[in-house]
Amino acid sequence: MNSHPMKDFQQGPELAVDDGGRLFDRRMRAMLESLVGPESGRRLETFAAMRWLMSRSHQFMERAAEQYGLSEGRLQVLMRLRHQGDSSLGGLAEAMHVSARNITGLVDHLERDGLVVRVPDREDRRSVRASLTDKGLQLIERIWKEFMQRSLLLVQDLPQEELDLVRHTCLQLIQRIESQLHEEGTAIATQRSNPE
Repeated sequence: MNSHPMKDFQQGPELAVDDGGRLFDRRMRAMLESLVGPESGRRLETFAAMRWLMSRSHQFMERAAEQYGLSEGRLQVLMRLRHQGDSSLGGLAEAMHVSARNITGLVDHLERDGLVVRVPDREDRRSVRASLTDKGLQLIERIWKEFMQRSLLLVQDLPQEELDLVRHTCLQLIQRIESQLHEEGTAIATQRSNPE
């Protein structure tokens, strides 16, 4: 009985260096090449590496949050409120790509801990906004500074040109994904409004 091809990747990558001096994951490369061929497989390795980086970044941030008794979700709410000021719960849910119910639970916990307070929306009496308390602001400022210092340690000895290229490539891919999602959403809306 064959095991699922992704099972091997649960234990982490098997890193190697290619002829150009670049890191790659041997198992991931072999799996992708077997599925779509060498050229396409090499192109798709980028997404595999980004998914792994996102997963590890999530764990990195979660560990920082846990030191203060927060979940990563609660930390993200605090960070969003720090950067954009008070916000509607719906706005937070949309910005964080989670459900309104999820945000309500996160804000409930933060409010219980005295870090966030709900305030009425001046423009829409049916809506409630979340706002940082002084205690919440002090905490997120301390966490933010520590997180930036920890993050800087990860990149401090990497060449700036490489970091610029990674940033540029990630943003290009985000633009392309957003464009494709928009096109697909438009096509779906058109199909729904013009059923055959």
